[in-house]
This record gives sequence, structure tokens and C-alpha cells, in this order.
Amino acid sequence: MKAKQKTTVKSANIHSGKSLSRRAVLKGAGAALALPMLDAMTPAFAATPKPIHRFQTVYIPNGMAMEYWSPASIGDYELTPILKPLAKYKNRMRVLSGLKANWNIAHAGAGGSFLTGITQGGKTEVEILADVSIDQILANELGKQTQLSSLELSMDAPALAGACTVNLSCVYTHTLSWRGKTQPLPTEHNPRALFERLFGDSGTTAKEVREVRLRQQTSILDAVLEKLSGLENQLGYEDRHLVNSYTESVRNIERRIQKAEEQIDMDLPELDQPAGVPPVFEEHMEIMQDLQVLALQTDLTRVITFMMSKEQSPRPYPQIGVPDAHHPLSHHNNNPVLVERMSKINTYHTTLFAKYLDKLSAIQEGGNSLLDNMTIVYGGGLSNSTIHSGVNLPILLAGGGAGWLSGGNHVHYENEPTMADLHLSLMEKFGVSVEKMGGSTGPISL
Repeated sequence: MKAKQKTTVKSANIHSGKSLSRRAVLKGAGAALALPMLDAMTPAFAATPKPIHRFQTVYIPNGMAMEYWSPASIGDYELTPILKPLAKYKNRMRVLSGLKANWNIAHAGAGGSFLTGITQGGKTEVEILADVSIDQILANELGKQTQLSSLELSMDAPALAGACTVNLSCVYTHTLSWRGKTQPLPTEHNPRALFERLFGDSGTTAKEVREVRLRQQTSILDAVLEKLSGLENQLGYEDRHLVNSYTESVRNIERRIQKAEEQIDMDLPELDQPAGVPPVFEEHMEIMQDLQVLALQTDLTRVITFMMSKEQSPRPYPQIGVPDAHHPLSHHNNNPVLVERMSKINTYHTTLFAKYLDKLSAIQEGGNSLLDNMTIVYGGGLSNSTIHSGVNLPILLAGGGAGWLSGGNHVHYENEPTMADLHLSLMEKFGVSVEKMGGSTGPISL
């Protein structure tokens, strides 16, 4: 008979009069379950803890139907068609206009400079060159307090080799994050791999090790069930309710990933290739969003970049009545009919983003919501995509910025500052001072 594996709780002290560590982790049987923020993590006599400030980018490819995005007035403004799905969050988002890209060269410059602020990248397919991106600068500081310094995620499989646009490396269209001038960070699009990274405890992402874990046929929660029950018995009512809600979310995601994997292995009847991606895209999106929320809620990381899709993405959206491939449609030659069709894709993206904000605002911590403690940059590296314009980029800031970010307004910059200038200002809000990045000329007023 196989010996029962010991389960331990790491960095947790729940004796009377002492608080549970904010980085408490339940460990056992190849699993590690980080805990969300609980009242027990702060002694009753302690001052209210400082909110945890988190940074995220949500990237939109292939430009924007600017006529349907840009507010007509400065300051208080009327929601435009693309922004209407975000109506309930108007007071927690700030629309920025007048910003321009630092490297304005088709799709490579859009993605390559969005977070790095570079004015020139590689000049050939094999020359990979950029600079450290804002997410990694912040990760170097914020990551000192978390298990994972950052997460780089996408809805598309990574491709860091080959030429994708104007004979430049695909790296510029497939990732936003750079650890160094020649160190692009690949994105993760597989929910299973992301789940294992967040909650697995094998110490490696090697395929053979993960397969052994899967063959055990035990869930992350099953692996720590005994210790989890013991913990709940020592928590107050509100903390028990929060832990139960959180663990049910973890188990639900596990079930959905397992179901998706079962469907992949099913024998399917022979069919002609469909015209576009089936509705499973929404299921993939929701799982990826839920995993991001869990990673932030449990303070596994405070920095995330998420690409709704890559630059030059050909994904069609028949589920919203747009069967056209996204990238070709973005070169609409200013045809009003095609621009209107493009706006439907842009509006669909803000609809998906609104669902993510719903999830963040539903998580409470320290009297605020998770959304209140975040600074989210939403937008893309192109405006009018038919001419690959990097002028007047579609950008908005969402969240509460852990106190600094107020919303409900549209801010326009007349002197065309760049994204790199914006990044300098945003880093200051995190207490990180950087004199220069990419083509920056100085911070801008926020």
C-alpha cells in the first residue's frame, strides 16, 4: 500500500494572537495552493495594510476603428460605440488620446515598441533587438514580494522565429515583454500549462514530469484537502466563506480544463474546415481570464501582460457576424462599410474586457475590490490600421491604481508624447523611478 504523502503549510502561523502570512501556501502531493487575502493575515491590533498595487496590460491588435472609439469631448465625455460595453466602469477608466508609438513601422513596431518604447528594433528576420519593457522593469521590483515575477499570456500560440511583417522577426508581433535588449519573453496560451505553473509543485514544466502529475488523477485541491480542512477550522466566518469561494473557483477551472482536454482527444467526424474559429474561443478566453484573476487574487504575481491576439492576427469572428479575417479587414482603405465591420471586432474586444473587469471587481480585499488595486493599460500600438498609423493611439487606463487613478474623463495630449513617456509616469505611480526608457523624453502629467 502506498504511503500517505505528508501535506504541509508553508509560511503559515495561525495560532491565537498571530497572523497568517500573506504568502501562505498549502503544499502536498505535488501541488501548491496559494491563499487569497484573508482577515487572518492581519492581526486585529494592526493597522490597515497598504493596498497591493498591481499592473496589467491588455493588448488589442490590428488597430482600431477610430471613428467608433474616440470621444468627441475632453474631460467628461459621452461613451462611443466601442466604449459602451464598459459603461459600468466609466468612473474607473480614463481614456487617453494624442499618444504616439515610438517605433512606427507596420505591425512589428506596434507590438515591439508598445511596452518597450524602442525607436528601432531589428532590421532583419534574425536580428532580434529591443529593450527592457515596462512590465519587466516593474516585475524586477514587485516580483520581490511574489512567487512569480510576471506572467506573459496570449490567446495565440507563441512564435519567436521566422519573419512575420516587413521581413522582420515574428518576435515583434507575438510578444510585448522583453527582459533585456535581446531577451524577448514567450507568451503562454495553454490554460493547462498556465494552471500547472500557478498551482503545480513539480519544480519544472518538463512535459514528462507534468504527465506523471496528470497520471496521478488527483486535483490540486485533492492534494491539499486535509490541510485545507484544518485551516478552515481555524478561520472566522468571513475567511471561511472566502476560502470556500476561492477553492470552488480553482476546482471549477480544473474541471473545465480537463473537459477541454477530453474533447481534444475525441474522435470527430470528418468535416470541411470551418470558415472561422468556433465559439470555443470564448471558453478559452474565460478560462484564461479566470486564471489571471486567481493569480492576482492569491498574490502569486502582480504583473501580467495579456494579448487578446497577436499583431497580424487573421482570426475571424463569425460569432458576431464578422466572417472576415481580422488582419485583412483592418486594411479597409477607409471604406465606411468595412470600418463599421472592423468596429464590431473592436467592440467585441471591449465586451470581453468588461467581463474581465466584472471578475476583478467581484473580488474583495481590504475593503476595496481587486480592480480598485490595479492599474490596467488597455489598447494597441496602431490607430488607423489601413495606413499602419502609430499616431493618436487608442489607449485607456482602467482600475483604481490602489488609490491614484480616478476615472470618468478623457485626457488629450496636444504635443504628441509617446508611449514611453506614459510608461515613465506609470512607473512613478508604483514607486519605481526610471530616468529614460526607449525613446522617452520625460514623464507626462496623469
